[in-house]
Amino acid sequence: MKDHARFEVRLARDAADLRAAQRLRYDIFVSELGGDGPLVDHDARLEQDRFDPYFDHLILVDRAQGGAVVGVYRLLQSAQADAAGQFYSEDEYDLTQLRRSGRKLLELGRSCLAPEYRGGEGMYHLFSGLAAYVIENEIEIMFGVASFHGTNPQDLAEPLSLLHHRHLAPETLRVRAQRGHYQTMNLMAEDQIDRRAAMLRVPALLKAYLRLGGFVGDGAYIDHAFNTTDVCLVMDTQRMNDAQKSIYTKGVTA
Repeated sequence: MKDHARFEVRLARDAADLRAAQRLRYDIFVSELGGDGPLVDHDARLEQDRFDPYFDHLILVDRAQGGAVVGVYRLLQSAQADAAGQFYSEDEYDLTQLRRSGRKLLELGRSCLAPEYRGGEGMYHLFSGLAAYVIENEIEIMFGVASFHGTNPQDLAEPLSLLHHRHLAPETLRVRAQRGHYQTMNLMAEDQIDRRAAMLRVPALLKAYLRLGGFVGDGAYIDHAFNTTDVCLVMDTQRMNDAQKSIYTKGVTA
């Protein structure tokens, strides 16, 4: 993994690393965003679930803050998903199109940064660490849910509709929200959307993937436990053009 003068990006090595990641996740997903879950430990301030033992946990460490974990990604390859019994996002999305592709899959999840590191050098290093992992493991398709805060789709009609009209995945990669939980994202006609205003409401990490050629699946999922409206991001690394690949892999060597 990547090693820098101030920041270190690496996989969690032990239980202490995992607890540090779970504490950061608690700060973001529970305290900041109002989420919860059956295995969340409020006394210890740990956001955790049954999938944690199966994921690789990519962490961003700030040496200037005493080695504090300030960024996290959960990463799950197909063999790990088989051991867990499913991919995490299969509760929300039908992943048949991806599973039948025969290509190497990587599920991304629980990505977060401490507030003071968002949009700056910390995000760059975490993204660079992910790129190195993808290259090392020869990943072909990345996917995972990305979340909007709030559970009222009408409040998110403009950004959801923009994603539906402009960034819907091609049919061969088009995962779909599970039957019974499907929430259409086609809530406004394309010519009624203020594209600039809509993009301002799209989460920063999702915007970064869209710039790299990513897509979204068909339909949103309302996650009341986490107080979010989720969309499924899908990115085919082979579809990235040379300019996009140079941005994604900048500073990364195979």
